[in-house]
Amino acid sequence: MRLHGYYRSSTSYRLRIALELKGLDYEYVPVNLLTSEQKGAAFTARNPFGSVPLLEVDGKDYVQSMAQIEWLDEAFADRPLLPSDLHDRYVARELAYAIATELHAPLNLPVLKYLKDEYGKSQDEIGVWYRHWLARTLAPLEARLAQLGTGDFLFDAPGFFEVCLLPQVYNARRFEFDFSDMPHITRIESACLPLPEFQRAHPDNQSDNPENT
Repeated sequence: MRLHGYYRSSTSYRLRIALELKGLDYEYVPVNLLTSEQKGAAFTARNPFGSVPLLEVDGKDYVQSMAQIEWLDEAFADRPLLPSDLHDRYVARELAYAIATELHAPLNLPVLKYLKDEYGKSQDEIGVWYRHWLARTLAPLEARLAQLGTGDFLFDAPGFFEVCLLPQVYNARRFEFDFSDMPHITRIESACLPLPEFQRAHPDNQSDNPENT
């Protein structure tokens, strides 16, 4: 199993967490988004979306992170990421897809580059854009967690929701988002970060992080 990704890509980060939580061995293959390696002919021949992560298993290529995560949970039954209860599975998907569908598209690298290159926006202005869209989704997410009455994790252990939450919080902190009024999100973050699976998946610990080269 090989995971083609970028250390700071939130979708690649999702896949690393998912693979670690499921205890699956994989080889990490860096793809440099800053040089648009994912848009090259060799990569798009395998993934026409020109995006990471690309998961290679038994000669087949799997793309699009949320589909990959659900496929992993179906293909490898041990250490399930989704709970067994039908309603709980719905709740995990509801919250995870709020992050994946509402936040990833306006906040991913091509959009930020477009704002800079085509509209001449400064880094400060891009930061305002980033924090605006974060607040639009993270504030109701926090309210939903309060309704659900969660503990250290959404359920008994980290799973499908935390796989999506932690990368988004990581990126939000890079853009100086204020989490001071979001105790549920920050509690879950604090419970996940020390776990070895999350440590191994963290961008700081990837081979393509410039600080590690």
